[in-house]
Amino acid sequence: MQFASEDIGMADPQALIIAVAAQQAVHFVGLPEGNLALSEAVVYLAAALKSNSLYQAYSKVQEDIQQGRNEPVPLHLRSPVSGLMRQMGYGKSYKYAHGYPGHFVKQQNLPSSLHRKRYYIPGDQGYEKEIADRLKRWWGIT
Repeated sequence: MQFASEDIGMADPQALIIAVAAQQAVHFVGLPEGNLALSEAVVYLAAALKSNSLYQAYSKVQEDIQQGRNEPVPLHLRSPVSGLMRQMGYGKSYKYAHGYPGHFVKQQNLPSSLHRKRYYIPGDQGYEKEIADRLKRWWGIT
């Protein structure tokens, strides 16, 4: 499971599902019958495209957390559950993504100090190519 997350990552998101399914199969049927499920997972993971972009992004996030970043959630993302919260601007100018074409809307969802910060930068392997294309289409970034 660690190999599927850390070394294959978003290049093939099915890798983690395969690894967990193999573990569950062994747990359910036991050994030696579960050996085929383990073998299937090993072959799948060995042949999967690899990417550590997610691991690198997670490491960057952890660095920022360790440096003490504790930024407030932007007001437009806060739920205005009381009149006072509405007066303070909670939820004001929030754009509901599902109300826009493609279920996407450009909206700043990070605190201002992190506005241009990028943690996850997709690689060029497997599913990450699709993620990169989507980000470029949405945000104009690669």
